[in-house]
Amino acid sequence: MRVDLDTSTDPADYSFSHDIRVRFAETDAMGVMHHSSYVAFLEETRVEYLRALGRPYGDLRAEGHDLAVLELVLQYRRSARFEDIVTVHTRVRTMRGASFQMDYLLLIGDEICASGATVHGVVDQQGRATRAPGWLKELLTGLPG
Repeated sequence: MRVDLDTSTDPADYSFSHDIRVRFAETDAMGVMHHSSYVAFLEETRVEYLRALGRPYGDLRAEGHDLAVLELVLQYRRSARFEDIVTVHTRVRTMRGASFQMDYLLLIGDEICASGATVHGVVDQQGRATRAPGWLKELLTGLPG
């Protein structure tokens, strides 16, 4: 799977959102959020998304699976700054076999600060690709596993 960069800029197209306040430790000397900090915001939102769906990430790991990040792309549009509340919207875009793509739209108020996508591979505890468990496919896409 290759990441599809045609992500929506309409928050209504996303099934989940999570608010995160920019911490001082995530900023540079000018109070601007460092570009690497956005990646952690995406990860936190993915974890909270699974929790909100009733299947915390720990459940997946307890069954012997992990979700490896295979690809990540971010487009920065506006700097987030110390104390800003960033609303991270996310959705599962596609799911095929052992991989799936999630899209993200990051807003400060009504203004887009970044957008992006991650592609994940479902792997076993040894890091080998494996099909997604049926419950995960159904949970993320609404399609029977």
